[in-house]
Amino acid sequence: MSTAAGTAYALSDPFLHPALFYRDDQEYLDGTVPFVREGLAAGEPVAVAVPGDRLRLIRDALGADADSVRLLDMREAGRNPGRIIPAVLRAFADAAPAGRRARIIGEPVWPGRSTAEYPACVQHEALINAAFRGRLATVLCPYDAARLPAYALEDARTTHPAVIPAGSRSARHSTAYAPDAAIARYNEPLPLVTDAMTYPFVADSLPLARHAASAEGRRLGLTGLTLEDLTLAAAELTTNSVVHGGGSGVLRIWGEGRRVLCEVRDRGRMTDPLAGRRPATRDQRGGRGLLMVNLLADLVRMHTGDEGTTIRCWFSR
Repeated sequence: MSTAAGTAYALSDPFLHPALFYRDDQEYLDGTVPFVREGLAAGEPVAVAVPGDRLRLIRDALGADADSVRLLDMREAGRNPGRIIPAVLRAFADAAPAGRRARIIGEPVWPGRSTAEYPACVQHEALINAAFRGRLATVLCPYDAARLPAYALEDARTTHPAVIPAGSRSARHSTAYAPDAAIARYNEPLPLVTDAMTYPFVADSLPLARHAASAEGRRLGLTGLTLEDLTLAAAELTTNSVVHGGGSGVLRIWGEGRRVLCEVRDRGRMTDPLAGRRPATRDQRGGRGLLMVNLLADLVRMHTGDEGTTIRCWFSR
């Protein structure tokens, strides 16, 4: 493939996932607009999911061609990195006609992402490779090489099999590519919050745990749909703990700045890194709980190990 898809790939590769480094608006457009136009010329479905200011740049540069592209503001669609694979990337690629390559520009890492969000971003980028393995798609991920910290660019080399250097039009194989290592490195422990509302639960107390979550969320200032989302997320997580996490767990809820956080800890160990990131199929029975949590929350972080699993969710108030 040529231009932004990179010459480092064989034409037979079904899934391509290069990182595009750019230093200014012109390099950004040079790396993205030809990629979009090549896809449109080939009759391929094309989506662009990038932060709003970048989205306006691409839309203006495309002119009338922008009407043929699915355009999404990643600050909204990808606010929680855990929802990007099921609700943005796979949702678009899975709808492509059979035998037709889907082209997607996805920019989940941008200057200003919080320190809480960043580990989830890296794990998301690493997991794209497993979520799309064998699928006919290209996901091009821009990285602001002028404003992002050096460690973010190093992580991009770890999570992408190829990198397009700033100012270049060709991809190079990344010798640092090690997505599993990136997932493990950012499987960071989530420190215990000791002054949170705490509710230990077992199977018989699941309804009470849900009511406790709702009451505490309301006390902390959540209302309307956001309160309903927190309550539903708490119900899904506590149920998962009973079914898959040893039959019991501990629910905690607390306020932190402009957010309300909900956390569930149990004795289970999560063995499927893509849990909660696969789109649900029409005939699927069960297995939607963590996916629902990813779709509802502003951010979801998880830590899992021999001692158990912690899942923490953020909701704006």
